[in-house]
Amino acid sequence: MSRRSKLLPWRTAGQVSEQFASGDDVVRETGWVFNNETGEELTLAEFVATGDDEVPAYLEQFGLREPANAERTMLEIGSGIGRMTCAFTREFGSVVASDLDAGFLERCRETVAKFGVPERLRTVHVADGRSIDLPDDSVDLTFSYITLQHCDHDDALDLCAESVRVTVPAGRIALNFRGRSRSDWYVLPSGALMRAMFRVPGIGPALTRRRWSVRLAWQANRLTPDQVLAQIGPDLEHVTIWRHPEGRATAVGSHTETFDGINPAHWWLVATVTTRPATPEEPEGTHQ
Repeated sequence: MSRRSKLLPWRTAGQVSEQFASGDDVVRETGWVFNNETGEELTLAEFVATGDDEVPAYLEQFGLREPANAERTMLEIGSGIGRMTCAFTREFGSVVASDLDAGFLERCRETVAKFGVPERLRTVHVADGRSIDLPDDSVDLTFSYITLQHCDHDDALDLCAESVRVTVPAGRIALNFRGRSRSDWYVLPSGALMRAMFRVPGIGPALTRRRWSVRLAWQANRLTPDQVLAQIGPDLEHVTIWRHPEGRATAVGSHTETFDGINPAHWWLVATVTTRPATPEEPEGTHQ
């Protein structure tokens, strides 16, 4: 199966979301809402409210909630339809929401217009699933939650590198991953099979409306802290691995903290981007 096939469930979900008249319909009728709630009574407002609870909790716990945020820019990798984005627009002076599917981003803008601060929001389409169209050193914080586990292994590592590239020196990153668990022996192969089914014409949209099929299809990788730090560790300092008290994620030479608000299967990398050395100027007269 090609690397790009892992993008199909995302794009199909985005296309299906565009078919509904309102965000309430999207939350009620699709299977990819991420608060683990289902049912006809769930509304967009309730969906956003879960993000309103989680954003300040994570920022506080990770030491990222400061008055200066009102003047800072943050990047959210994997905004979806804006569940957490609304709260980010109330915390930060400028928010860049990025996602694989343009349909998600359209819904994200609508959601923030209702529940957030829309003048603080702009969106970036991550069309290739692995690179972010932002300049180097352009945001103060990069944050990603329940997104990188759904990417191809290499795409996830590329997005980690992108998070460092776009974050200013002395800026912060907070990236969420799903660690290995006993259920992976069937979850990961089942996810690969489900992604193959998304390739069958006419079946993908139906699968997108079922929570079980979406959750399986979007389980694409398991990364350890050491794997991630092998990619971006040299560009980081003050690295902390955050996990649930019952979690087991660790990294060689890195500090570990626990927070019971973290899913037991998840872990977070929270770190500061190092100050990059200045490129030495070329002496005059050396050009050919």
